[in-house]
Amino acid sequence: MTIGIVVFPGSNCDRDVFWATEGCLGIPSRFLWHESTDLDGLDAVVLPGGFSYGDYLRCGAIARFAPVLSSLLDFVNKGGKVLGICNGFQILTELGLLPGALTRNHKLHFICDTVPLIVSSKRTEWFENYKFGDKLLLPIAHGEGRFQCDEETIKRLEDQDSIAIRYCNNPNGSINDIAGITNEKGNVLGMMPHPERACDELVGGIDGKSILKALIST
Repeated sequence: MTIGIVVFPGSNCDRDVFWATEGCLGIPSRFLWHESTDLDGLDAVVLPGGFSYGDYLRCGAIARFAPVLSSLLDFVNKGGKVLGICNGFQILTELGLLPGALTRNHKLHFICDTVPLIVSSKRTEWFENYKFGDKLLLPIAHGEGRFQCDEETIKRLEDQDSIAIRYCNNPNGSINDIAGITNEKGNVLGMMPHPERACDELVGGIDGKSILKALIST
């Protein structure tokens, strides 16, 4: 079981993810340069946090045209698992693999904190070690993490049980307190909190471990 971690110009959490997946969890992992199109041998792909292409235009708007993402669309359609963290979540919405958009935080400030979250989906494998309504603590670090979408999209997300996690104390103004969502099939998860920064009891806690383990669960 092997995980691919995409590296864009401006990524700054790719090595954090590698440390968490291979270093803490012992899952074989390799970096994928944004110009690569070869996803052979991978069971899951992570789009890490950072500032892909400097976040010019808007977050993820340029990254969505990277060659590696053309291969990712086929990978997802075949059932491959994809986790987008922070900037990775923004890229997934720009690519159309997840609905909605991530916009400037409601007070226009960058937020760096550890926040309480609540598991809001009964079906997602990404949180299979948690029960519906369980709480967890994960770090956040973003300036554009405010999830926005129209009422029709919210209803669809609710009907599909695709709202994976919500903020307990909404830090950025996201609609319906949304912190992370999945696609209808459930094999794609986008989330603003950073599970890779919560894999060590001495640094950030361990609430992120089970989320990353789900990358290779069947």
